[in-house]
Amino acid sequence: MPDGNRKSPGDKKYTERMRIKHIEHIGIAVKNLDEAVRYYEDVLGLECYAIEEVADQQVKTAFFRIGDTKIELLEPTHPEGPVGKFIEKRGAGMHHLAFAVEDVEEALAHAAEKGVRLIDRQSRKGAEGLQIGFLHPGSTFGVLTEFCGNKTS
Repeated sequence: MPDGNRKSPGDKKYTERMRIKHIEHIGIAVKNLDEAVRYYEDVLGLECYAIEEVADQQVKTAFFRIGDTKIELLEPTHPEGPVGKFIEKRGAGMHHLAFAVEDVEEALAHAAEKGVRLIDRQSRKGAEGLQIGFLHPGSTFGVLTEFCGNKTS
């Protein structure tokens, strides 16, 4: 039960700026993409529908769809890239949680207004041609958080 100081999810001001639609994907850092894809296909019975390299993020990705949500496996293509550093520091495992939003720029601005530390002040192109923007895990209870929006042109 919400206390008197909190806005409830039904309150228009609570949702009018962020407009989260669903969990877009869960990102999982892996050391070997081929081995991880085999596990998700052979053991879990999921189908990998796309493999893509995102050069500017120094990562190779594989995607699996489960309803409206996807699993994104992330293999570093360089040890000094963000995922390479993550694996070196923390090991393979859950890397980030991504939310589908109406407008990534607006969602980032809203988070910044609320005092959340941003990794990306503006959206950029991510895997599958989506607009993306990250929030720093130091402001999000230890979870690297990503906003994903409409595909860029």
